[in-house]
Amino acid sequence: MRVLLVLATALLVTAGCASGERTEAAAPPSEVSASAPASSEPGAPPSSTEVPPPAPSTSSEAPPPPQPAPPPPPVQVAGTPCDITNGACVELSTQQTWLISNGAVTYGPVPITSGRPGYETPTGYFPVLHKVRHEVSRPYNNAPMPYSVYFTSYGIAFHEGSLTDPSHGCVHLSQEAAATYFDFLQSGQQVQVAP
Repeated sequence: MRVLLVLATALLVTAGCASGERTEAAAPPSEVSASAPASSEPGAPPSSTEVPPPAPSTSSEAPPPPQPAPPPPPVQVAGTPCDITNGACVELSTQQTWLISNGAVTYGPVPITSGRPGYETPTGYFPVLHKVRHEVSRPYNNAPMPYSVYFTSYGIAFHEGSLTDPSHGCVHLSQEAAATYFDFLQSGQQVQVAP
């Protein structure tokens, strides 16, 4: 029986190679008898003592693509509480403002007045929306607002105004500073208002 098993295995290996199929190498006769005793019945299930084939190797899988590095943290502009690179910085606690270009102060600090209680100037980051050279405030009896640079959709702007009386939310500047802000700030630039 042992001779028949060795002969049958040799024929299977030869037949598999001739037809182009991949076959496992036949074990030497001493290993066949030790690891898988021959069954007396054809078509009988393999013995439970057989060793299962090795798991397929995963080393051929491609490694995951590298992840992009996180953006660098914002850098505070020297002499200001802000981290924007181009636009205007306002600090409400000190009532000052600066113009910033390419991450450096180009104008300021200059004094401001901001919103009175109940009409506080909002804090955060805002885009410059639009400018109106000869603006008036319709809600406040057509009060003049020369050199208005709006940065909220609800009417908050930089403009020329009193540096002693608080506003209704806008940032008041001197005439010179208001004209400078009007000329410098362009639509889409940043306004950062710090507490």
